[in-house]
Amino acid sequence: MTEEKKQAKRIQTSILNPYEKKALVYLAERMPSWVSSDMLTFVGFLGSCIMAAGYILSNLNLHWLWLANFGLFVNWFGDSLDGSLARVRNQQRKTYGFFIDHSVDVINEVIMFIGVGCSPLVDMGVAMFALVGYFMLSISVYMNCHLRGEMQLTYAGLGPTEFRIILFMVNTLFIFIPWLSRWKYTVTVLGRDFSYGLFDYIALAISFALIVFYIVGFFKDAKYYNTIDPPVKK
Repeated sequence: MTEEKKQAKRIQTSILNPYEKKALVYLAERMPSWVSSDMLTFVGFLGSCIMAAGYILSNLNLHWLWLANFGLFVNWFGDSLDGSLARVRNQQRKTYGFFIDHSVDVINEVIMFIGVGCSPLVDMGVAMFALVGYFMLSISVYMNCHLRGEMQLTYAGLGPTEFRIILFMVNTLFIFIPWLSRWKYTVTVLGRDFSYGLFDYIALAISFALIVFYIVGFFKDAKYYNTIDPPVKK
């Protein structure tokens, strides 16, 4: 018999969380009976593919960023609603759901970050650096989920939804102000020149913020785990 897993406490204190939660419950209560959580997870995956396609096609015309924005919305709809639907219907599968949801999240993020890196707006190296920062923080979240039974979903009042909105706004800004995509500023690091655009610097700022959150969390969590699991005295 499979051991019943206790669901981790979700710590979600983002700016939009109270409103988003109400909207998701509203949508979940009105979903047709034939729609399942797995279907919505797949919709989230399709959204990441649409978003990546929009970024890649923006090499032809920046107006393709509207497709990337649409992909962001589709990804939010599927990725945010799958769990809400299971909770509203009281059909949660704690072990299977956790595995599928977060496994697909990894695939989605890889697709989206590669799509961004293939666009004319962000250097692939910068996009991969941002992906590393995201995965570092994600690994920390999953470890604490296992060890403490807590899943930290927001940092500094920002969560996945807020980051999607920021990305949507940045995309729209580049559509209406095309010359921003051509703006470059060169910095010299250890004698090597790096010429980056505005989107690159935004991505770098977010990447460093993610890594700072990881480092701060590491020392905070290490102190906590040292307290509850002190060294063995001989």
